[in-house]
Amino acid sequence: MKRRVFIKTFGMGTAGLALSQVQFCQRTIRQKPNIIFFLSDDLGYRELGCYGQNIIQTPNIDRLAAEGMRFTHFYSGSPVCAPSRCVLLTGKHTGHAYIRDNGNPEGRILNPEEGQFPGQHPIPDSEVTLAELLHSQGYATGAMGKWGLGQIDTTGDPNRQGFDLFYGYNCQVHAHNHYPRFLLRNHQKEMLPGNDRTLTGSQYSQDLFIKEAMRFIQENRDRPFFLYLPFIIPHLSIQVPDETLAVYKGKIPEADYTHRGYLKHPYPRAGYAAMITHMDKGIGQIMELLQELGLDRNTVVFFSSDNGPTYDRLGGSDSEFFHSAGPFRGLKGSLYEGGIRVPLIVRWPEHIQANSVSDQVSALWDILPTVCDLSQIDAPAGIDGTSLVPTLLGQPQKQHEFLYWEFPDYGGQQAVRVGNWKAIRTGLKETAADTRIQLYNLETHPGESNNVADQHPETVSRCRNIMKSARVESQLFPFPEILLREI
Repeated sequence: MKRRVFIKTFGMGTAGLALSQVQFCQRTIRQKPNIIFFLSDDLGYRELGCYGQNIIQTPNIDRLAAEGMRFTHFYSGSPVCAPSRCVLLTGKHTGHAYIRDNGNPEGRILNPEEGQFPGQHPIPDSEVTLAELLHSQGYATGAMGKWGLGQIDTTGDPNRQGFDLFYGYNCQVHAHNHYPRFLLRNHQKEMLPGNDRTLTGSQYSQDLFIKEAMRFIQENRDRPFFLYLPFIIPHLSIQVPDETLAVYKGKIPEADYTHRGYLKHPYPRAGYAAMITHMDKGIGQIMELLQELGLDRNTVVFFSSDNGPTYDRLGGSDSEFFHSAGPFRGLKGSLYEGGIRVPLIVRWPEHIQANSVSDQVSALWDILPTVCDLSQIDAPAGIDGTSLVPTLLGQPQKQHEFLYWEFPDYGGQQAVRVGNWKAIRTGLKETAADTRIQLYNLETHPGESNNVADQHPETVSRCRNIMKSARVESQLFPFPEILLREI
């Protein structure tokens, strides 16, 4: 297989360029990079300091950005959890992805008191995941956190989808509490004494994921590894160890609200901020370990989120107070920008220019081909993603013709981004809704406040055609309204 080699130099003369080319080629041939992918859960675009957050402290993630590249036009795979994870692992947007919404298979039992959780719809054996691709090329593969793509007795079992080790919550419903009675290590339950699924406990799941991730790195330090860390933070319930809560307790003003859903925390704003800071602390521990083991320079670190932040003070969350979605319209569950535009930070010393910012329009389905490119692996046919390695290394980048999303929940939605244009349809499953295409210029109105569809009929027509052609119908998540409602 013939590989492209990209060279990035910073202020070097001709001699320096020649030397860097030789060194880069040698590294590319001799040693494949380790890959770490941090995926936060329901983290908004502006909930990190490096993206403009003024209240929540995230010094370690901010350092990743200072030492790497921060993307400003990056998108999640979906506005909710399970489909976004499917998009990440398969490289297919939700017009082609097998999982297109949250949901539990029929007949599955939910009984938290007995430790029974249904798991979400499983991805089938026919889907090729990023973990499978890397595992086939000698990578050690580990995942710690929330899976959400099938229970252990289904085709979606993470051990059947390329992971040597899975440790965490197999089911998203199980992950609604950060002090669970047990976590799964592959197919075995590991009981957690001192936890009873109440507001506090003895063993905080986030800390256990960090501990397990560090053990995985130690055990695989002499071989390439892929470490996938789909954290639950800051997904509800709001729960956090007291020592981190103390950073914000009494310093952030609380406010009366009507509590709905999940456990009630006595200091919800402080607790929410503390959760993110606690996650940041764990990321810092992993980065320190990479340096101690001499793995820092040969490890590509990604950080992103599965979708936008939570709405309506659900579980005590307060996205308005923290300006969690920044200038964007919409929150979790919405295909407006606030529901799907998310952070992406990528760090790779000596390859990615430090403190760089990219406005490359890209999405979570680009991660699979990007990692394949970094690891010298052929990406599978039939995916929707494009490798972002050229952008990471300062080279000319192939542009997407369009980005596409569909989401059969929260009223039924469909969206397309073409250049600076964003077309969206909402209310597709609501009888009386206006389902005509809305069109926004994200360069002039990033908040999607000025619908200019009537002024640009040719652009609307182009987006309409994409909405028809960029998808195939799903048997598991049928969405016939896309064609039946006025477009």
